[in-house]
This record gives sequence, structure tokens and C-alpha cells, in this order.
Amino acid sequence: MERFSVATRYREEMINITRNLEELVIARGWRDGALLVFCPHTTAGLTINEAADPDVQTDMTLFMKKLVPKASTFRHTEGNSDAHIKSSLLGPHCLVIVEESRLCLGTWQGLYLCEWDGPRTRQVWVKFLPGS
Repeated sequence: MERFSVATRYREEMINITRNLEELVIARGWRDGALLVFCPHTTAGLTINEAADPDVQTDMTLFMKKLVPKASTFRHTEGNSDAHIKSSLLGPHCLVIVEESRLCLGTWQGLYLCEWDGPRTRQVWVKFLPGS
């Protein structure tokens, strides 16, 4: 298993980690299979979404803030229940096909670490699953 860190700057943001994954595939010589990408944090998650227009990440972040606002009515005493809920809505993992040492993503797609309780330094764990 491989790991890398991502430093977030804001409480809520989406950081494109596609390049990190592409570099890892090339550096390790992985050819055909899949990447299991996992975020071992309860207040951050992963998603695949559009990478061409940064307004998509802005819209996603604003929507999540509206959908699950930070509220003093939550019982969790750390004050970040909204981050736990947002993380659960997106999930902690993504699976990406690798073919001929390239990530198989759609034309506009990228893989994002979604921070909901930053700024923090987050870990991303990556397991290569070789193809047959």
C-alpha cells in the first residue's frame, strides 16, 4: 500500500488529487488493474467529479454547506458533526481502473479529496489491484 499527504487550507474544500495518483502509477510501474483510493478520516471523503471547471467544486462545496450546515444543535461536542455527515454522504473511497499505466477517467473527470473540517493534513491510502 502507498500513502501520500494532502495539506488542506480551508474548512471546506475539494482538492484535485488526480495528478498525485497518476504520478504514483508511473513511479511504481503499475500497468493494468485498478486503484483503490481510501481516505482514513471521518471528516473528509473522496469523489470523482468534473475537473475542467473550478466552479463545479465551488458549487459542490456551497451545496454541501447548505445541505448540512454547521449547527449548534448537533450533539457531538467537537462541533464538527456537519463534517462527519458530509463525509458519510460522499464516502471514504473510490475505485479507478488503470490501463496501460493510465487512469481510466472520463474526459472531464478528476478525483478529489473533499475536506469538511480543515485546515488539516490528510492522508490518502492507495492500493494497486493488479489485473489478470
